[in-house]
Amino acid sequence: MKTNTRIVLCTAALAALMLPAAAQINQRKDNQQDRIANGVASGELTAGEAAKIEKKESNLNKEENLMRSENNGKLTGADRKVLNQQQNQLSKQIYNQKHDAQTQNTNPKSEVGKRAENQQDRIAQGIKSGQLTAGEASKLEHKEAAINHEVRTERAVNGGTLTPAERRQVDRQQNRVSNQIYNKKHNARHQ
Repeated sequence: MKTNTRIVLCTAALAALMLPAAAQINQRKDNQQDRIANGVASGELTAGEAAKIEKKESNLNKEENLMRSENNGKLTGADRKVLNQQQNQLSKQIYNQKHDAQTQNTNPKSEVGKRAENQQDRIAQGIKSGQLTAGEASKLEHKEAAINHEVRTERAVNGGTLTPAERRQVDRQQNRVSNQIYNKKHNARHQ
């Protein structure tokens, strides 16, 4: 097993050396977006965890764009080094969040839970396909996390259930987020 891992790592390192610098950065961003999407889809990342990671990814993309604008669309060697270090930190955070004790319920029993799971799947698909930018995914995940928090709080107050009025309120909130997911996935922005 260790030999296979070394072979894979060596192959990846050689492939990275053969790619131009810009392609390496873009490939790395794509790989990390795939890892986030897989974590959301598998439940390893909660909506809150994914929102925080996507916010960091969005900020990193903005920083890269700023670096490029300062150098006529190119990245200097120092810029690439800084971006690589930040991508390393983000990679570790993705790993740590995916492997901590927090998980999203991927087999909910309630109608509210099933709807939340469906929306998480739609967000994960949008991240993976590039239809959602990191910033868009972050905002959607924050909204999902807020709904999840509200549902947990209301259930704790009501002995584990939601009242009919609370269910209607959550349904309206999920409808709004569902429409936002659709709109963000179908706008002209792509990762």
